Amino acid sequence: MMFPALASILLLISSARSFQYTELAQYVDSHQEEYVEALRDWVAIESDSSDILRRPDLHRMMDVVAQKLQLMGGTVQLVQVGEQELPGGQTLEFPKVVTAEFGNDTNKHTVCAYGHVDVQPAKLEDGWATDPYNLTEINGNLYGRGASDNKAPVLAWIHAIETYQALNMELPVNVKFLIEGMEETGSNGLDAMILAQRDTFFSDVDYIIISDCGWRSRRPALTYGTRGNCYFFAEVEGPKQDLHSGVYGGVVIEPMTDLIGILDTLISPSGKILIPGIREAVAPLSDEEWKMYQDIEFDMNYYKENIGVSQLMYNNKVDLLAHMWRYPTVSIHGIQGAFSASGTKTVIPAKVTAKFSIRQVPNMDPALVKKQVTDYLHSVFAKRKSPNKLEVTMVIGAKPWLADTQHPLYEAGKAAVKKVFNIDPDLIREGGTIPVAKTFQDVTGKSIIMLPIGGFDDGLHSQNEKISRYNYIEGTKLFIAFLNEVSQIKMSV
Repeated sequence: MMFPALASILLLISSARSFQYTELAQYVDSHQEEYVEALRDWVAIESDSSDILRRPDLHRMMDVVAQKLQLMGGTVQLVQVGEQELPGGQTLEFPKVVTAEFGNDTNKHTVCAYGHVDVQPAKLEDGWATDPYNLTEINGNLYGRGASDNKAPVLAWIHAIETYQALNMELPVNVKFLIEGMEETGSNGLDAMILAQRDTFFSDVDYIIISDCGWRSRRPALTYGTRGNCYFFAEVEGPKQDLHSGVYGGVVIEPMTDLIGILDTLISPSGKILIPGIREAVAPLSDEEWKMYQDIEFDMNYYKENIGVSQLMYNNKVDLLAHMWRYPTVSIHGIQGAFSASGTKTVIPAKVTAKFSIRQVPNMDPALVKKQVTDYLHSVFAKRKSPNKLEVTMVIGAKPWLADTQHPLYEAGKAAVKKVFNIDPDLIREGGTIPVAKTFQDVTGKSIIMLPIGGFDDGLHSQNEKISRYNYIEGTKLFIAFLNEVSQIKMSV
């Protein structure tokens, strides 16, 4: 039985919370033009981490982030994470990692929001309809390189803190930021930095939030898993130099022919991985997972139309989502050393290198996959009885990440989505790889949630990348609501 007085108090508290959110949301709506201009300023900085000539822009980008957080009153540090060694022996400093802290109340939970502000390469002549570094709004969409991946989500977290501050409302939890500038090229130096600060910066962190991902449909989503990635080079070397095909064609065993021959044995036309041991290691699909995939909102016809294909590998939603998220794939990305420019050149390449990857899933082990792939390709190559030499190397071995969807952190995420969008979120996995998630999990032992605000059709890494104004603004409200929901999680004694 609840006493009337206590019931009245609880009703007042509930009403206050509701009013507080409404006031915060109204502030966001009234400042959305300011937020769009902030994104415009950030997109204008060509923070391409793959281009060493853009390194000054990347350093400037990190300085801009640090200055913004300092102006908000955060305790900010720019952390050095090492140097990059260039082919000529010179070194180039990696961009510093920005950390910031807002609040240190030991009676509150502490969350750490991770993001990155470096981007993939982009040029107008690549097929962009607008200047990729000049944010352009068309029909409610904000087009620009890095708009969705990952500058708008980082800014949305910043706007969430600013909103509480502007209305003189106390943050419901302590908030930390970790913003890096090398995610698109492998997060160089970040793993070591996280390990070094495990007992300092991360010592009082309860939960880590990553918003470097997107929804699967028009329905908001919470992400609870990502695939890992084993990236390989397979090099076949033959003659000591390139040869004229008219003079030597038909008399030498060509490295390119060998390479294409062994690549063709990696995967069947139906998508079956042919490397022994790979498929056998995959965790079986449970009945619970099957039902979860069945309930996810996903339009296969729109998906085909959006990517411009007439046929997919699978014809039903569950199979497609399962092979997108929780089964491994083999993808061949390119061949280096071959003639690839326009025009004609009758050359037999002396050495060619294929680049391919295998997306990892539980229960696969990258070290074992390395051995399986290497042994298999050498056995296939041996059957060709070629005098050429094969070398197989694995250059990336990122593990998959998987979270417990029953954790209170995910309940908080569901409640926040319901508050902002008045709908229950889909629980999804991500086919791509976000290595820092597994690093956070292994090094800090903290609970992690991926809380995306990007759209399913944002075109990450592609031409005409965008984020909708709706997702950007409502995403800011989602982060505001999520902080409040996290504050309701019972603190451990």
